Amino acid sequence: MKTIQIVLLLWVVVSCTTKEKKEQQLKLWYDKPATSWMTEALPIGNGYMGAMFFGGIEKEQIQFTEGTLWSGGPGSDANYNFGLKEGAWKHLAKVRDLLNQGKMDEAHKVASDELSGAVHKIPGGSMFGDYGAQQTMGEIFIDIDHGSKVDNYRRTLDLSNSEARITYSVDGKKYSRTYFGSYPQKSLVYRFENEKPSTYTIEYVSPHQKRNETYKNSIYSFNGIVANNGMEYQTCLKIDTDGKVEYDDGKFKISNVKELTIYHTAATDYTLDFPLYKGFNYSKENKRVLNKLEESSYKEILDEHRTDYQKLFCRVKLDLNSNSNDIIPTDRRLIEYSKGREDLGLEEIYFQYGRYLMISASRPGTMPLNLQGKWNNSTNPPWACDYHMNINQQMLYWPAEVTNLSECHLPLFDYMESLVEPGRISAKEFFNAKGWIVNTMNNPFGYTAPGWGFPWGFFPGGAAWLCQHLWEHYEFTKDVDFLRDRGYPLMKEAALFWVDYLVLDENGFLVSSPSYSPEHGGISRGASMDHQIAWDLLNNCVEACNVLEVDNEFKKKAIVVRDKICPPVIGSWGQLQEWREDVDDPKSVHRHVSHLFALYPGNQITVKSTPGLAKAARVSLNARGDGGTGWSLAWKVNFWARLKDGNRAYSLLRGLLRSTKVPKENMTNGGGSYSNLLCAHPPFQLDGNMGGTAGISEMLVQSHEGLIELLPALPDSWKSGEIKGLKTRGGIEIHMKWKDRKVVFLKVKSSKKSQCQIKVNGDLFIAELSTIGWQTIDI
Repeated sequence: MKTIQIVLLLWVVVSCTTKEKKEQQLKLWYDKPATSWMTEALPIGNGYMGAMFFGGIEKEQIQFTEGTLWSGGPGSDANYNFGLKEGAWKHLAKVRDLLNQGKMDEAHKVASDELSGAVHKIPGGSMFGDYGAQQTMGEIFIDIDHGSKVDNYRRTLDLSNSEARITYSVDGKKYSRTYFGSYPQKSLVYRFENEKPSTYTIEYVSPHQKRNETYKNSIYSFNGIVANNGMEYQTCLKIDTDGKVEYDDGKFKISNVKELTIYHTAATDYTLDFPLYKGFNYSKENKRVLNKLEESSYKEILDEHRTDYQKLFCRVKLDLNSNSNDIIPTDRRLIEYSKGREDLGLEEIYFQYGRYLMISASRPGTMPLNLQGKWNNSTNPPWACDYHMNINQQMLYWPAEVTNLSECHLPLFDYMESLVEPGRISAKEFFNAKGWIVNTMNNPFGYTAPGWGFPWGFFPGGAAWLCQHLWEHYEFTKDVDFLRDRGYPLMKEAALFWVDYLVLDENGFLVSSPSYSPEHGGISRGASMDHQIAWDLLNNCVEACNVLEVDNEFKKKAIVVRDKICPPVIGSWGQLQEWREDVDDPKSVHRHVSHLFALYPGNQITVKSTPGLAKAARVSLNARGDGGTGWSLAWKVNFWARLKDGNRAYSLLRGLLRSTKVPKENMTNGGGSYSNLLCAHPPFQLDGNMGGTAGISEMLVQSHEGLIELLPALPDSWKSGEIKGLKTRGGIEIHMKWKDRKVVFLKVKSSKKSQCQIKVNGDLFIAELSTIGWQTIDI
């Protein structure tokens, strides 16, 4: 181990609007309009709202939604009760007794009949009944009267400044559009500019009931209602143009236009407050937003947006020293990549695209990311476009800390806090336990009960897994106030459930009975994932108690319970067992690999500290294969990175970027990326994008073993490169360059005065860090 020399350096932050070569390459671009919402339209967002634009020549189509717009919940059915079954816990002892007798089928039947949650069908409603589903708010259609024969068409999404553009010419006259989502202004902005005066026709079309619509003082307001539950909403368009505006029956005709700017906002009456979730004054809020817009010019709003966005986005830069393929449209570029062409620049774009999507859809004060982020074009979307807690919701936020977007993590924590009260009731009614739980499917209306079908619906480990994000937020930021005031209270109460729920088996181990490994296999006396998640939560609670110097008695109890939990077990064919029972099928290629939670995102299994278990995890991964859904491929990227196999992780990353156009459900091997680089489950889910971005980070920097390791899983294809701004546990940022697979330049920046160990080129260094700024490390 070496002591390293540190040189202090003043580091000037340069906006990524400067014409650096790499930053100018962070664009998705196409030479034709989109025809498919799922596979070709491009996303913009401001955290609150998400929109997908097509870039049509004579007719633009902008589909949008707002994160709180849902069917279902308290207003949808008089019987809606958050999925609860009063006194369901009274059947728990019978299920456990049957399991102890080895009567698995009978135990499953009783559990399925008595411990499943309740939903109530609603005529003409969502396929999920009063559970509900996230809702599209509708579409804006904009007709442009200039003819359809165009030249030099280009549709672009610029990740470096979060701006979308469409440019083309008609009869030698230039037309351009600029779209962006402004978080500070809580608005989406659509700007049209023409060299030749043209006529525009604008219409908003909603799938929901109209209460009324008005146009006054350049502001169009539509008040609607979700018929299923009575949720009220309002969307407004502020029209700013040099043309003549005529309005009639919901349609605008704007003639002689050379400049047209539409400012778009929306809100609902939803509040994140159990049990009613209703009462927000949405019209007052929209009026505030519109009044604020009056205070600034378009240029000022655009500049404000760029500053706000780049404050987050420009923290991280990835350069793989690639040859540029930017002259090729992104859809064709993806196809060529899928055929085996090297395109490191596309991999850079994919990495930063995940960060762009997170910034665009998860900002303080907004709803958290759902299965599709904030982009949904349906009133009956796949899996309700909800908050799935048995992998998907967690994966959505895996990049938040490591890619330096800690602020974007906060909406998840707000949502978690809203789940505690209904989660306590579910823990009590289904398991007679203290603490709080969530299960597989969760809506914004307090549904924390098990799902209405088993095995997929049973996953009380969801809350404990969510709590890992609280601890990670502390680890990456070292924000003790957050840990004390928000993180630890949620963690402790989630841990109380496991203290009550775990039971002793005949070997003296605490096991989770009954349990199901998420969406795979049958009922068990102990699914490994449950044990690993409970161990992780209790271990983090112990660490939190040490940091905060609180709850000594609870800490002692947590240590006792943690150390009695059934540990990971190696099975008969060398695999890491998925269940307490050694029944793993070596031929199974199921998408879920839940029993490897302890490898990633947990740290109970590491190559260094538990080499035998790491080897067993490798056996399990090899058996499951390299196929799967989009998010499954992304998880495997992270698994192989943790196993320090960069080439295998890279192979899976390439699989995640496999070009596909399949929009229909495929639960086995349909994973890949659409032309718009959104992840194909299929259908579209955002989790694969986020897991992929996290996986690239994990290949470059790891910090889960008590030290910082640089290039722990570097693939052969990334021989040279540079990464700046990735964060590690301890609140440390990394800036390094490597050549011929060796680090040749290193700077670090710490949020606190600290000492850390850094593994560089196989050598272990001790660094004394200050908070002055970037520090150069002599390697």
